Amino acid sequence: MSEPERSVLEKRKEVLDKLRGLGSRIYDQLERGVFPFIEMPVRSTENIYYDHVLRQFVLGDKRVKRSSRNIRHLKPFAQLVWAALFSYELTSQRKTSTLRDVYYSAQAYEMTFKDQQESNNIITDLETVLGYSREDFSIFPEERSAVFGDLTIRYTVPGYEGKTLNLTSHPDGVMIGPALTSAEFEETSADKVIAIEKGGLFTRFIEENVHKKFNAILVLTAGQAPRATRYFIRRLNRELKLPVYIFTDGDPWGMHIAMVIISGSANAAHLRDLTTPDAVWSGVWATDIVEYKLPTDPLDDIDMKRLYELQKDPRYQEDPLWQREIKTFMKIKRKAEQEAFSRYGLTYIVDEYLPAKLEETGQKGKTK
Repeated sequence: MSEPERSVLEKRKEVLDKLRGLGSRIYDQLERGVFPFIEMPVRSTENIYYDHVLRQFVLGDKRVKRSSRNIRHLKPFAQLVWAALFSYELTSQRKTSTLRDVYYSAQAYEMTFKDQQESNNIITDLETVLGYSREDFSIFPEERSAVFGDLTIRYTVPGYEGKTLNLTSHPDGVMIGPALTSAEFEETSADKVIAIEKGGLFTRFIEENVHKKFNAILVLTAGQAPRATRYFIRRLNRELKLPVYIFTDGDPWGMHIAMVIISGSANAAHLRDLTTPDAVWSGVWATDIVEYKLPTDPLDDIDMKRLYELQKDPRYQEDPLWQREIKTFMKIKRKAEQEAFSRYGLTYIVDEYLPAKLEETGQKGKTK
C-alpha cells in the first residue's frame, strides 16, 4: 500500500474513532443520568486571532457547552448529534454527500433545519467538535473548480482504485472533487502551479498551451476557491514541491481570493491543511493597472470599505507588497479585470504579462 493510500485510510479511521468517541460520551452521560452535553471551541470573532508562525487565523481557548438541559440548546444539540450520525454512516460506507444533500437528507430522519445556512452551521460545529474538516467526513460543497496540466493521478475512491488519469485528458479541465482531492500523485513534469480566478482566462490559458509553455499545472478557483481546491493546491505545493502563483482580478476582492489561498479565512480558523503560506499573489496588482494602462472601472463605496478592512487585517501586514498595492488602489480608485489585457490582443496576457509576472515574483514563489 502506498503512502498516500495509507494516509487516506488512517484519516478515515481517525474520523470514525472521533465520531464513535462522541457517541460514546453522550451514551455514558445518559447512563449516568446526566443531561448530555457537547463542548466545542467558540467560533466568534473575539476567540479568533492571527498566528504569525502558522500564518493563518486560529481559534483561541474559549469554549462553549451545548447542553440538552437548556431548552434553547436542545434543538441544535439534537441537530449536531444527527449530523454526527449521518457523517458516521457516510464515512463508514465510503459514500459522499453535498451540503445540499445533508439539508434534504435530514428530512428522512425527521430532523428539521429552517434553511440551508442553519444546516451548514451545524456541519461547521461538528468540524470544531471533531477537529476535522467536513471533507474528512465525506461532506462536500458543489464542485466548481477545475485543474489542467501534466499530472498523472491514481484514484483511491471505491470502484476506481488503482485507475490512473492524466489531467490533460479533458480540454475543459478536470473538476476538483472528492475523487481528485483524495487521489495519489503519480508523476508530473510541471515545475509550478498557476491558480486563476476566472473561467475565461483559465480556458484561454489552456487554448494557448500555458501548461506547456510555462511547465505549469493550471488551477481554476472560480472566484473564491472552495476548500477542496485550497486543500488540493496545498497538496501540490507540499507533496510535489511546486511553487504556487495566484492570478486574480485587480480589485480588493481579488486580493482577498489570493489571501484566502495563502493564509485561510476566519471562518475556517478551526481547521489546518487548507493554506499554502508560500503561495504568491502575482497580479493583477494595482500597480499593474497603472503600468499597463488597463481599462478600468471606478472603485465604489463597498470596494473602498473593503480596502480599509484589508489594510487593518494582520494578514496584509506580513509583506510590504500588500500594503503598497492597497495604498495604490486607494490612490487611483480604479479596478480592472484580468480580461482587460485583451485591449492589447487576445494573447497579450500569455505572451507578455504572464512571463513578466512569473519572472518578477518567481524567486519569492520558490518553495522553502
